Amino acid sequence: MIHICIPCRDEDRTIGVLLWKIRHVMGELGRDFHVLVLDDASRDGTRALLEKYRRVMPLTVLTERRSIGYGRAMEKLLRAAAGRTRYPKRDAIVTMQGDFTEHPEHLHALIKTFEGGADIVAAESSKGVADVPRRVRFAHWLGGMAIGRMVSGTSGGDWLVGFRAYRVIVVRKAIREVGDRPLVSTDGWAANAELMKVLTPYARRIAHVPLTRRYDLRPRRTRVRVLQTMREILRLRRAPRLEPERHGAG
Repeated sequence: MIHICIPCRDEDRTIGVLLWKIRHVMGELGRDFHVLVLDDASRDGTRALLEKYRRVMPLTVLTERRSIGYGRAMEKLLRAAAGRTRYPKRDAIVTMQGDFTEHPEHLHALIKTFEGGADIVAAESSKGVADVPRRVRFAHWLGGMAIGRMVSGTSGGDWLVGFRAYRVIVVRKAIREVGDRPLVSTDGWAANAELMKVLTPYARRIAHVPLTRRYDLRPRRTRVRVLQTMREILRLRRAPRLEPERHGAG
């Protein structure tokens, strides 16, 4: 089973087409799947649109009355997905955006690589992509330098990109160890970096797949806040380093 988790806020212009494309791609792959969307207090027509799609595809919608932010939304989705499966060593949790910057066509490579034995499959952004907002390019460049190698034994990939596949047992082990404490303490793109730092110690193998992000398909302006992202990453760097040799996904 592939559990596809999507945090979403005010994305009524893209979320419906995204879900329909996911349904098509997963049909091509011939894999059982379930989509979980967290509607983070959307003020547009997102909620009504999600209700329509819930009737025609395997979709669970989590709803927040007040916005909780990207980091907390992602954690709630991961916890919900990890609690659904009966086969945590076999099933996957895929995380992606609701604004179509991460096109569902890349699910082919992500899932195939996961099925090849990787416990975490992370995206590696392609270079030279057109139509990337200047603020986004700057945030990736500056964020990449600030992140460095926060977890020993892992390199490559783009830690700011949340398009990933996690083996469910990896997520469950991390949740079990943190107990009642939050799995994620940062917000925005920094939360993607923090998830990589938190979950990597429980993975035996990490792989990367190329991702071409599609900013030409997104009808709204970017929400990236460069300074806030840098502050969150620097705070994350000061947190205790986790050593991947202590654990495994088996």
